[in-house]
Amino acid sequence: MKLKLLVIRTANMQKLVYFYQLLGVSFDYHKHGNSPYHYSAIVDGTVIEIYPLTKNQTEADGNLRLGFELEDFDKVIKLLKESQLRFASEPAQTDFGFMAVVVDPDDRKVELYKKH
Repeated sequence: MKLKLLVIRTANMQKLVYFYQLLGVSFDYHKHGNSPYHYSAIVDGTVIEIYPLTKNQTEADGNLRLGFELEDFDKVIKLLKESQLRFASEPAQTDFGFMAVVVDPDDRKVELYKKH
């Protein structure tokens, strides 16, 4: 099995896109069929899309947790700190590798791993 698609919904697409751009993700802005305009990127073969909230949603799901292994961990951590993003866990060696946990604009925790 391979993960092919991940859709993240948010009330503020631009803020969330900016966050993921700091991680190194490059998005296209488009729509297809009857879908709303949204942002789309391919990360290691997986399509990541950022969509607006559905009509029935009042807020983003803050319980989704994501993890990314980063090519330039130190550079990304520096950019996140310069952007004054909140860290749930500062960079440190753990049982899972050298990592940090940052909080995205919708209060989701995003694990960042240093590639070895």
